[in-house]
Order: sequence, then structure tokens, then C-alpha cells
Amino acid sequence: MKIAIHGKEFNRVAAPLIARIFEILIKQKAELFVSAKFSQYLKHPLTKEQFNVYNPGESLDSIELLLSIGGDGTLLESITHIGNLEIPVLGINTGRLGFLATISKEETEGALQKIFQGAFTLDKRALLKLTTNKDIFGPLNFALNDFTVVKKDSSAMITIHTYINGEFLNSYWADGIIVATPTGSTGYSLSCGGPLIFPRSGNFVITPVSPHNLTVRPIVVSDVSEITFRVEGRSRRFLVSLDSRVASVDSTIDLKVTKGDFKVNLVQLEGTHYFKTLRQKLNWGLDVRN
Repeated sequence: MKIAIHGKEFNRVAAPLIARIFEILIKQKAELFVSAKFSQYLKHPLTKEQFNVYNPGESLDSIELLLSIGGDGTLLESITHIGNLEIPVLGINTGRLGFLATISKEETEGALQKIFQGAFTLDKRALLKLTTNKDIFGPLNFALNDFTVVKKDSSAMITIHTYINGEFLNSYWADGIIVATPTGSTGYSLSCGGPLIFPRSGNFVITPVSPHNLTVRPIVVSDVSEITFRVEGRSRRFLVSLDSRVASVDSTIDLKVTKGDFKVNLVQLEGTHYFKTLRQKLNWGLDVRN
């Protein structure tokens, strides 16, 4: 089995787990391809066996599984390495909350065994795509979580004129706006008052960031919608982002958000489900007073 591995710098606490992951994969005779960035942290007795090194942008079309070691941010970065190849992705969580990287340290060995046994399904997650009149993100113009527009140089609010399929929706006087996928509904959008959306519901949620008008609330729209924006403000520049990738642009940029052309295949092991993840991560059903 050909497995690509991406991660970020780790501390001493995580080192034994990562060493154990490599030990299991090598024992299963997997052919390993480690990202150049992650390989920099493996140049000591942590891994004694050889592995291949790849750079983002190189073709990974022969890879059968992408293993992300870290948090949700690491997994989002890992997805940019595979693009539209739709390679199954498994996230092992060495970070904190982890809505995407759901496999805990304690579950890692069992999870890898299930992978080699084929005891998993694929949870297909929709992405959003950003189209602009100027090249901003190059081929990485997609996001699994969200697209945002936020103010940059001034404490003053910006005005975001928003249209759905060419029809005027609203002018948001706010610090910014978020367009989140169902996957991203548990992220930035949730912290700004947005709803949780089931992954296969076929929606986007538009969530304002600190709106001036208190009657403005998040709105859920179909993911076949074409959402366009025109931004004004005292500052000449503002920030746009796709997941963790950020660019500074000005008001001459045209912004259009649509559904992505491909999906991300998240590995779902037997015995796991999206609802179970919500209960665990959000502590549903627990009395926090005790």
C-alpha cells in the first residue's frame, strides 16, 4: 500500500506516537511518501527505515491513502497536496479539538489496523471554489472549511455587498463575512453564531463577522448557488482566505464562490459517525456543573 504522510513540527510528547505510526506502517510493508516539510523533523533515530520524500505540487496519483498527523489545520494543508485526486485522507489528532483529525492518540493503532483490514468507508465532503478576476491562490482556489472576507488595515467596518445567483441579498456592515461548507460549519462560522450543518445536506452558510446591525443573522443557501461579493471600506485593502491560506486584495477584485469541482474523501472507520464526533468534541450530554 502506498501511503503519503504529512505533519508539522511536533514536541517530545508526540514523538513516541509518531515513531509507533512509522513502525506499524513499515511492519505492514507500506511504501511511504513523506512531505518534504515533515521529513525535516524525522532526521534522527525516530525513523530508522527509508522513506520517499515528496514536495507539494508533485504528482501523488499513485498514492492510496494520505495520513495527516497533527490537528485540523494540518489536515487542511494536507488536502492541498492532493488537490482533485480524491485520495482517502485519515487524520490522526496530536493537537486539541479536532473535528477533521478525529483519531486520538489512544485510537491510533486500532485505526491503522482497520485501514489495512479495509474496515472503513469514505465520507465524501464537498468543497467550495473561489473564482476571481485576478489570480490570487493559483490552483489552490478551493476550501474544505470556509472562505472569508475580513477587514485589514483599519478598525472601521467594511461593507460587503452580497448577491445570490445575481440577486441582491444584503449589504453587510461588519468586520467580515464567512461562507462555510457543512464541514466548515463547526469552525469559524460556529464561533460567529452560525449553525451546525450535516455534511451531506448540500448547503453553504453565510455568516457575518461582528455585524453592525443586530437583526442580521447567518443564512443557509443551496450549494449550487453562485455567491458574489463587492467590498467597500475606508481601507484600500482587505483580507480574503481559503481555509488557512490568506491573501491581501483591494476592492477591484471580483469574488465568486461556488461549489467545488471535486470532493474530499475523509476516512470513516467502522464504529464512528459524524454525530458521535459532535457529541465527543462539543461535550453534548455532559453536565459541566459536576
